[in-house]
Amino acid sequence: MDLKTENVSTLFKSFFIPTLFGMLSMCAVTAMEGIFVGHGIGSDGIAAVNICVPLLMVFTGIGLMCGIGSSVISSIALSKGKIKVARLNVTQSLLFVTTVTLILTVIMMVFPDKTAYLLGSSEHLLEPVKEYLIWFLPSLVFQMWISVGLFIIRLDCSPKLAMWCSVIAALLSTFLGWLFIFPFGWGIKGAALAATAGIAIGGSIAMAYLLFFARSLKLYSIKIGFRGLHLFFKNIAGQCRIGSSALLGEATMAVLMFVGNHVFMRYLGDDGVGAFGICCYYTPFVFMVGNAIAQSAQPIISFNFGSGDGKRVAETEKIALYTALGCGLLVTAVFTLFPHVLVGFFIDTSNPAARLAISGFPYFAAGFSFFIINLTAVGYFQSIESIRPATVFALCRGVILLIPAFIIMPRWFGTNGIWLAMPVSEFLTTAAVFGFYLLHKKTNGSRNKMQPLHSV
Repeated sequence: MDLKTENVSTLFKSFFIPTLFGMLSMCAVTAMEGIFVGHGIGSDGIAAVNICVPLLMVFTGIGLMCGIGSSVISSIALSKGKIKVARLNVTQSLLFVTTVTLILTVIMMVFPDKTAYLLGSSEHLLEPVKEYLIWFLPSLVFQMWISVGLFIIRLDCSPKLAMWCSVIAALLSTFLGWLFIFPFGWGIKGAALAATAGIAIGGSIAMAYLLFFARSLKLYSIKIGFRGLHLFFKNIAGQCRIGSSALLGEATMAVLMFVGNHVFMRYLGDDGVGAFGICCYYTPFVFMVGNAIAQSAQPIISFNFGSGDGKRVAETEKIALYTALGCGLLVTAVFTLFPHVLVGFFIDTSNPAARLAISGFPYFAAGFSFFIINLTAVGYFQSIESIRPATVFALCRGVILLIPAFIIMPRWFGTNGIWLAMPVSEFLTTAAVFGFYLLHKKTNGSRNKMQPLHSV
């Protein structure tokens, strides 16, 4: 691949197809786990797993923050021929996320009850939540290697290998999930162990590639000392600053699930949490579609931004936005037309939680197009190091608009309003992005082709 001269649409397709397939395969693991848990354990099992998922979202967000930050910096460094700088940033990013995750994992394993309550567990669900946590927490380090490593592997022009890291992990987790829950009868423990095993394999493949087989971005030996530590923290701060909106994007998912669990519990009890849990098994598919678009465009945009080619930057973002719109409309149609089928994969449709989910899916799906477009727009800002708009729009999606929507919408529209909270916040964020574009266009006109959203 030649990020500087090859046709942009061909490049985007070369990144997007394996990236999307790899991401969706990992989402399929989550969905299959939910199906096994729903049929092998019941709605309480789904609710327990759903309570734990925001924890994974937060850690994945930290990994994405460092992954996209190091990837953007490394892309620009590679465009200027600074291979050593690129390798150093990649190594520092992986070292940082590994250290932070190990410390936090140990703390949570020492205090599982407090962790479960903090995540929103009720007394009724405490034991299954604790059991899932204990067997799932060891996977978080490997998840960090995946979150950071796949960015770097794609930047190293090996998107198919990045895909296979995810696919192999997905196939293993799916098989073990069935084996542990049904023939072995291990229940919620089996679900956690299967997920942990798959994630561990995927993370190990990514790390092995970066250690021994990478073309340009093989891990670099870091010198210990005051100057080395100063450089380490300086580079990590820069990566976190660029990738902070990626953390906020993942945090949006965590906030959606965390606040949603509490609101559904308040209005509809455990069955409401179970219904929302089914929906949350599907939401990562939508999230990963948006992420796949943003991450496929990122190395092309960052490299050409670094080399000063604004025309290729604009062309890439245009392709990404059209892809986002098409994917969003397709996903919305599926969720609106076939809620019985989607819910029936997890639990019997006569179950009270299933009936709640079937009635709520069409409302929830109304926000998917805006959801994917917003992820694509935020990813663009990250790719050109335009931190302020990326952070502002990520905050709009996750905190500024989503939490008030969860509070206000049920009061205005009853229980249907809970399902509409996400669509309302995503629509308003899209409106804000469009308003920013109009204001920017009026202010700057065509003076600077490298300005954010010039291509929209």
